[in-house]
Amino acid sequence: MALYRYRAVDAGGHVSKGETDALNEFDLEAQLRKNGLDLIKASPVKDRAHTVHKLARRDLIQFLFQLEMLLRAGVPIQAILSDLRETSETPKIKSLCANLYEKIDSGSTLSESFAANPGIFPELVVNLVQAGEATGQLPYVLQEIVASLKWQDELASKTQQLLLYPAFVTLVVGSVVVFLMTYLVPQIIGFVANMGGEIPIQTRLLIWVSDAFVEYWWIIVPAPFALLLSALLLAKANFRFRRMMHAAQLRLPYVGTIIKKIILARISDTLGLTYRTGIPVLDGLVYCHNISGNIIVQEALERARTDIANGAPISRGFSAQRLFPPLVIRMIKVGEETGDLAGSLRNISYFYNRDINDSISRVQALIEPTLTIVLGLILGWIMMAVLGPIYDTIAKLKLT
Repeated sequence: MALYRYRAVDAGGHVSKGETDALNEFDLEAQLRKNGLDLIKASPVKDRAHTVHKLARRDLIQFLFQLEMLLRAGVPIQAILSDLRETSETPKIKSLCANLYEKIDSGSTLSESFAANPGIFPELVVNLVQAGEATGQLPYVLQEIVASLKWQDELASKTQQLLLYPAFVTLVVGSVVVFLMTYLVPQIIGFVANMGGEIPIQTRLLIWVSDAFVEYWWIIVPAPFALLLSALLLAKANFRFRRMMHAAQLRLPYVGTIIKKIILARISDTLGLTYRTGIPVLDGLVYCHNISGNIIVQEALERARTDIANGAPISRGFSAQRLFPPLVIRMIKVGEETGDLAGSLRNISYFYNRDINDSISRVQALIEPTLTIVLGLILGWIMMAVLGPIYDTIAKLKLT
């Protein structure tokens, strides 16, 4: 399949230009005719591979959902890809469908075609599709993948919400402090200094801080961002520092607990997904290790996987690492005893989903009064530092 640049005309005589994927010029002409266009001229675009390096999660969800629905309806895979290529409004989806169509037309399976696009389809999705092809349950597996990806998209949105809101609040407080120290305080302090008399220690401290901001704002303002960037680069280059950062991340007040819950929720969802689609638990734990994103959790999963490989039940392997809370361990143990481990893992995901929502709501409710208190303390200090000398001067005038 190649990319063609074409010129076409509609029934009204209006000439259109564009690019689209087609097997050959006859296929291109058939595609244009469906859109009410007659081909005038076409030429292939050289040196252009049908490779999509990245796809938005929601576009991927939509693509897999349409694929699952049409496969369930009995439509052949090549017909599905051809239809999606022609009807999709997203250029990347068009290119992806052309890529998959070309590989399947050359004899590859759907999972092999997915594996040829690692930037779009994770290894877990490829192996799940491969398992679905082997068991003849591909539509069911795609349905499970879509449900998991939707849930993970919601989880990612909650994580972003959790991290961005405190960052925004910190930025607001920092901006207010910079404005006060560089603009408002110098004007007020000038008035206080002209009054004469002894300046209290809190006023001298305010003058020192204000002068530091005025003289060295170009260092103070970018310093937090520079420190954050340096920490990220060092964590990327040094494993020990990265491990220390990941451990500190889980120990952050309030936020660290929620981050741990989000990681454990993804682990339980991934393990449940792999178990329901026929992938062995030990292999499922490898995928859980890859998606956890935290070294401390990854090390705990490796130890648990070793215990399970040596014959320990899943519940005992997890409880030995103190990874999951006791309630979750009991739910896994009940699933093992009743033979419904998949149902228990699904319930754990639901449990964490509700708990994460409640925890994020509590943190956000806590941030707003904290912001008010911090701003109140800063303004109170400034007022005390400014009004103190004024009151002293007024008192001396009354005495005289």
